[in-house]
Amino acid sequence: MPRPVLYPLRTVDTAIVGYMQAPHLRRRVTIDHRPLAGITPAMLLNWFTHIGETMEYGGETIERYLAWHPLDHIRWELARPAPGGGAAEGARFRIVEKFGNRDEFAVDVIDRVEKLDETGIRLVQRVAGVIVFQLEHTWSAGSDGAHYVSVLDVGARSRLFTPVNYLLTRRFSDEMLRAWVKHNIEEVGQLAYLLPALQSGSYDASAFISA
Repeated sequence: MPRPVLYPLRTVDTAIVGYMQAPHLRRRVTIDHRPLAGITPAMLLNWFTHIGETMEYGGETIERYLAWHPLDHIRWELARPAPGGGAAEGARFRIVEKFGNRDEFAVDVIDRVEKLDETGIRLVQRVAGVIVFQLEHTWSAGSDGAHYVSVLDVGARSRLFTPVNYLLTRRFSDEMLRAWVKHNIEEVGQLAYLLPALQSGSYDASAFISA
């Protein structure tokens, strides 16, 4: 059953997006999001370390991951806990989603959490020990709210991995990359509503309309 979209979805033009072609068919996308008013780095860290929990959304108790993007998110699970337990550095996250809710842009991946602290989170995938996919979100406190930057690297840096990068380019096409950008801007924007709601227990969208 489709989930309601309680809060406005940010549009691509609310962020500064950069695309870069790197050697050996590697690609990088950088998204400098509009600041998240009322959000702190501690709130963001709490969100990611408790992403497997539930929250009230639209009159129901649902998984936080599903509330994060009601249209595109399908499933999140802790594929492997961190060495110290839970969703922390060293854990593995299973992420299932469809960018733009389109079947051709579906992903079902397991990412290793190589960083998770009050400065951000880094998710990676490796082949033979070499990073071939990396998504890093960094955040910092500002007078206008949390400053949030997302950087996606598709492909390995080594020339020897050019054939692997070619396959990744075919799987993660330019069109899919643009769909991911839109998806990422939308989900990051939702945090400006969801995190204050978790703290206050209020789920009135009008209370956060400036976000």
